[in-house]
Amino acid sequence: MNLSDSRYSQYALVREMMDAIDVVKGFDAARTARVADRVRSTGRLFLSGEGSSRIFPAKNARRKALTWGLDLHIATDGSRQSAQYDLSRFVVFCASNSGRTKEVILLAKKLAREGNTDRYGLTANDGTPLAEVCSETFVLGCGWEEAVAATKSAVEQALFYESILWHVAGIKPKAPSATLTAAVEEALTMPVPPAVIEAAAKASTIYFAGYNDGVAEELTLKTNEITRKKSDFLEGTYAVHGIEEVMSPDDIVFVVDPIDEEIGKFQEVLVEGVGLTVVAIAPRQTPFTTLRVPDVGDMNPYVSLCAGWNVLVEIGLALGIDLDKPQRARKIGNELIVEG
Repeated sequence: MNLSDSRYSQYALVREMMDAIDVVKGFDAARTARVADRVRSTGRLFLSGEGSSRIFPAKNARRKALTWGLDLHIATDGSRQSAQYDLSRFVVFCASNSGRTKEVILLAKKLAREGNTDRYGLTANDGTPLAEVCSETFVLGCGWEEAVAATKSAVEQALFYESILWHVAGIKPKAPSATLTAAVEEALTMPVPPAVIEAAAKASTIYFAGYNDGVAEELTLKTNEITRKKSDFLEGTYAVHGIEEVMSPDDIVFVVDPIDEEIGKFQEVLVEGVGLTVVAIAPRQTPFTTLRVPDVGDMNPYVSLCAGWNVLVEIGLALGIDLDKPQRARKIGNELIVEG
């Protein structure tokens, strides 16, 4: 992507993806210090929301906490399912960029009725219905997004949750970081090989495989919104445990940061067996066609996500799609209508 080229800059989606660079550069981890004290005290953190407000932000935080061995129980589910849980001992975050998502607001109201005072909102707007039913609401600095597909907000939400973990773990905040900022910019602007774009544009289904940390799953959602193509998230080795039966040679699988021990099986089943195209998004070279991204350690998921956005924009443009105007998808999936 290149904002100096009108082919890209005409779209709010692209401009907002590029805004992620400044989101990373200007992120203030200090604002989560106080709520991190509550999380440390309870030892339980629940992250709810719908769509992009939950997939990457919540699952990235959960993976980090488990990887670092934190004495902290992190869980996540959609708001309707979460409303069936006993969350009385959890610090709960209800995320909704609009602050008007019906399921999220109803969850916060239920927590209020049950007396959970550790219920927090996370939005991109001031003065929302969600803020009225939360004990405290944090407003993202990235601002409201014009494009239907959420991008920069997902990055800031993920940094927000992860910064809570930094405080709990006593880790010096990693952002704003010149290294991470430069890596995100490189991932967003690196050239994508024409052969990869062509293969994806022709594919019947675009699959994403990788860790259950929200990156591949979020890119799956973005594939639907940006390229209007069918897509599926294949967690771990799901891609080689049965679904190959219905895959076609014209399909494509993007593997995000593949685990070395799993690469051989992917080659055997998908490349040699099905005969489809496998492309890796990784900070190292792999046996597959590899979109090489900078290596920034445990912040790599942010860079992989941005590289995936870059790829999807190129596919969308190759297909002649208006990136800002999906035919059916809406900015607010299920808006709570406030009467009166």
